[in-house]
Amino acid sequence: MQTQTHGGDDCSDVEDVAAAIREGRSLRPAAFYRIVVLDDQLSERHVDLTDPVPTARQILQAVGFRPGDGYSVYAILTSGEFEDVRLDETYDLRGRGAERFVIFQTDRAFKFTIDDRHLEWGKPSISGRVLKALAGVPPETYDVYLEVRGGGQDILIRDGDLIDLSKPGIERFITLIRDTTEGLLALPEADQRYLSSHGVVFEMVSDGTHTGVVFKQLPLPAGKFNHGAADVLVLLPSGYPDVAPDMFYCDPWLTLQSVGRYPTCADQPHAFQGRNWQRWSRHNTAWRPGIDGLHTILKRIEHALAEAK
Repeated sequence: MQTQTHGGDDCSDVEDVAAAIREGRSLRPAAFYRIVVLDDQLSERHVDLTDPVPTARQILQAVGFRPGDGYSVYAILTSGEFEDVRLDETYDLRGRGAERFVIFQTDRAFKFTIDDRHLEWGKPSISGRVLKALAGVPPETYDVYLEVRGGGQDILIRDGDLIDLSKPGIERFITLIRDTTEGLLALPEADQRYLSSHGVVFEMVSDGTHTGVVFKQLPLPAGKFNHGAADVLVLLPSGYPDVAPDMFYCDPWLTLQSVGRYPTCADQPHAFQGRNWQRWSRHNTAWRPGIDGLHTILKRIEHALAEAK
């Protein structure tokens, strides 16, 4: 079973595996099957194979590498995760849903997660730029962070920074969109799903330095305050959702109907986006990265409003 590159200019009988996956169809019989091979800097190279069921050995030979020189081949699945392809293991391009393969010259794989996807990397070092590429995010508008467990501040990794994956604790990364030209932040998918499924009306806001979410006309406990609903602002810190927001803010200002005063620790102003918000000093002391999000923030706000004195 011979597999080779196709060096000619005649592309009339080349089946592009990526195109078949995008179009949701099976591979058609062809003289050549086009895949994408990447190196450890994710530089791409198109390779045409004569066999739709190649082995890792044949992929290496097709790009001019000697299989005995310590190379490893990984298929990059459509989910973004890596699948190890052993040297003499066949990989059926017709049904596996991958058209990209990355090659490392190494004898060890370093495991980590990025945005909760499990990946393996064949080198002890990896750059911020490559991490963004693996996450599939635009490098110009996203930042990548090393997640610090135990309440520490997540560490920003710049494009040119090299991270040593062999060190203890270097195992979890997250990506976050930077402020757009309008100064808005895209919420994590889990937050968007929750707010949409529960019919919560919200607006993303920014003053150029801080970004937050306003829950529009959030219903208040019946008869407790001088208003029946209020806009509630939560400021999102850098590193959210792995870093906890602190406090929340209401507009209009709320007073307790029973005593005609502001609730305890809710009597200070906070200016944001031209509005004078009532600051509620209710602090998060227990935040679970990867679990907590706007759903838990809303519950804490509802509890704080219900228990206000």
